[in-house]
Amino acid sequence: MKIDKKLISELVDHLNNFKLTELEYQDGDKKIKVSKASKGIIEHKSSGNVVSANKSVLKASDDSDGVRIKSPIIGTAYLAPEPGAKKFVEVGDKIKKGQTVMIVEAMKTMNHIPSTTDGTVKKIMVNDGQPVEFGQTLIVLK
Repeated sequence: MKIDKKLISELVDHLNNFKLTELEYQDGDKKIKVSKASKGIIEHKSSGNVVSANKSVLKASDDSDGVRIKSPIIGTAYLAPEPGAKKFVEVGDKIKKGQTVMIVEAMKTMNHIPSTTDGTVKKIMVNDGQPVEFGQTLIVLK
């Protein structure tokens, strides 16, 4: 499927004009989601391509050289057990399999997300309080 660059550009303009942080457009099986929260990344789900606002294709290898801890549910990610508390993990921390790396709140339930393996935190892919999707990468370990 061909990516409609004009439509994506219009959606980005609407984000700015209406002071929105996220906008979703769907026409049949074609679905486009534009979000400021994802640092200018535009996702074209029907083809699986990810295109940034400057029209360059992101390389999957940017964070693929590590183990990814993914969200098992849709919800809101929290990096600490409560506001103002110390974060569960920081970049550079060595963690053990089963250790809580963050919480994802769904339907007023706080779900602790455990590490799937031992490793060192290479990158935290979400911000505190950010909505997350099922299967979204939360943390990359090396």
